[in-house]
Amino acid sequence: METILTCSANVLYTAKETDPLEKTRLIYPPLAERSRMRQPLTMGEQRVLDLFNRQLPQDWEIYVQPHLNGLRPDFVLLNPSSGIAVFEVKDWNLSSMRYFTKRDKWGHPSLWAEKGGEVFSIQKNNPISKVNQYKREIFDLYCPRLQKGNGWAAITAGVIFPFADSDNVKALLSPYIPKDDYPQYRPISGEPEIANGDIRSIFPDGGRTNSIVMSEAHAKDLRGWLTEPDFSQTQRTSLILDRNQLRLAKNREQTRYRRIKGPAGSGKSLVLAARAARLANEGKSVLIATFNITLWHYLRDLIVRDLNEPSGIRNIEFTHFHLWCKHICCDIGWKKRYEDLWIPLGPIQQELQLTRSRAAQARSNSDRLRLEAEQERLLKKLDETREDILNSKLPRLADEAVQHPDAKRHDAILVDEAQDYLPYWWDVLRKAHEPDGEVLFVADATQDIYDTARAWTDDVMSGAGFTGRWSQLNVSYRLPPKALSMARSFAETLLPKDTIDLPKADQGSLDIYPCHLRWVQCARRSASEVCFNEIESLMRLTGSKGLANADITLLASDMRSGAEIVSSLSARNIHVVNTFGSDNRRQKMGFYMGDARIKATTLHSFKGWESRLLVIYVGEAADSKSLALIYTGLTRLKRSQQGSWLTVVSSAPRLANFGQQFDKFVSP
Repeated sequence: METILTCSANVLYTAKETDPLEKTRLIYPPLAERSRMRQPLTMGEQRVLDLFNRQLPQDWEIYVQPHLNGLRPDFVLLNPSSGIAVFEVKDWNLSSMRYFTKRDKWGHPSLWAEKGGEVFSIQKNNPISKVNQYKREIFDLYCPRLQKGNGWAAITAGVIFPFADSDNVKALLSPYIPKDDYPQYRPISGEPEIANGDIRSIFPDGGRTNSIVMSEAHAKDLRGWLTEPDFSQTQRTSLILDRNQLRLAKNREQTRYRRIKGPAGSGKSLVLAARAARLANEGKSVLIATFNITLWHYLRDLIVRDLNEPSGIRNIEFTHFHLWCKHICCDIGWKKRYEDLWIPLGPIQQELQLTRSRAAQARSNSDRLRLEAEQERLLKKLDETREDILNSKLPRLADEAVQHPDAKRHDAILVDEAQDYLPYWWDVLRKAHEPDGEVLFVADATQDIYDTARAWTDDVMSGAGFTGRWSQLNVSYRLPPKALSMARSFAETLLPKDTIDLPKADQGSLDIYPCHLRWVQCARRSASEVCFNEIESLMRLTGSKGLANADITLLASDMRSGAEIVSSLSARNIHVVNTFGSDNRRQKMGFYMGDARIKATTLHSFKGWESRLLVIYVGEAADSKSLALIYTGLTRLKRSQQGSWLTVVSSAPRLANFGQQFDKFVSP
């Protein structure tokens, strides 16, 4: 690597960094990495950052566009001895259009603008409203130990307009500023102050050397929310592959049909992403197929790290099998035929809705029980009908459609987590590549959570176009050595011997990845509260370890349990991006690791992903599929020199003995 990152609990800078200011001041992300930020600084934000770095005393920490539990202020300044400041920067040119205030019928003001005769509201971008919200949430949620009353004075909420006259800015924003005697805690500045380096006007409390209400404990509370997530740091680096992975990504053998297998963390998705980026850079059209739609975000984020130009992502299409079936039918004008497949579901759904209504109005217990039994019968019929459509009728229609002259073709088809696909699905999908097209098929039979891996026999593989041996990846670069050993123990003890492909440690590296393993065995009725407590413990830890709360990820074995835990977090004003709502399909499409909030999803949906701060809830371990799912969860832990934390909360008595192998075993 050209740049080496050196990390400690509260310092992050590059070894090549030559700016003496940054070596004595924490700036996050580091100055050397600002050109690779996913959301580049505006010209005004850059001017403000340069001024803060030059003019503020060295013990002020500077956080640029920090992740603040779903909020993204432009700057947060932190000094454990002096206080906290949050700033919103607006590059607005106040002469480019007319800015003005409207009041509603209750007299409440809102910010508006007019340009070219069009009048529109810009209240959602009102900087006073934004910094007030930031200050309130910092005080109420992220520094809960700040004293009521005078603790409020520890937080400055400022607004900076680098390209506007400060008098004009103050006049524009005056309706939104409270009339009190503490303007030093809500400074407003403009271009003159920036040009003159007038830090005392921009941030009056910046020269304070001590505070009776601020302390290192409060700073630790806040740092966990300010520190950039591990994921965001990683996104600024190119993909790093070992020799074997690089050979596979380059396809030096020029083989059209290739298959790769390997255990969790061995870099299968990395190879697929690197190959996709290479093909896209060449202008080739690439179809990436998965079973799990949440995996799309992870693969996309890997791919963009190796693209020559961001626009190259346009050459890549992400899909899952049934969505591809829909698209291939609609693209050739068969939308009506596709929609007709689903007609049989309608009468069953109507009958089910009517039965539910009758059950709710039943007067006798016998009638209610009879109608509930009828509901169960209809639900089973509905599931069977849907499965018949998805696994039989729809693939047959897609098989017919893909052979149509107008059907879309791709230069390459890459399938991740291929063990989740049925052989017949692949037999249909592979017809969508160009005659000389390329295929890459990656799989791990140990993560067989849908009980489909056994269908891929050697004869089936040969009929699917593959010949010769699998390419093999063995070494796990994801898991810390201690967690890797634990995952191997789980698989060897509890998974079917004919399907396991166990990860091997990287023999060429030192064990410099601290790992903390904790197991909590509890009753089902208390699981939600226990999970909340474990997440809260990680949040207290992050501020003192230089970690980010946004890296904390909850994985639940079922939707109901996950929803209960998210509800507990939300009740405490902890914002969570999750996939447990009624419209979970849309939520999955919006689930990605770059989100500034804590993450929560199912073990199913997190397959292929990774995090270094994991809480896993396991409700049951009844069969091989549920055990394979738990194994998948255990292998999601990502190693880091700053440490990795895995907590398993289990209500499955069968797993208690295994849990006792963890560093800490708790049974409340």
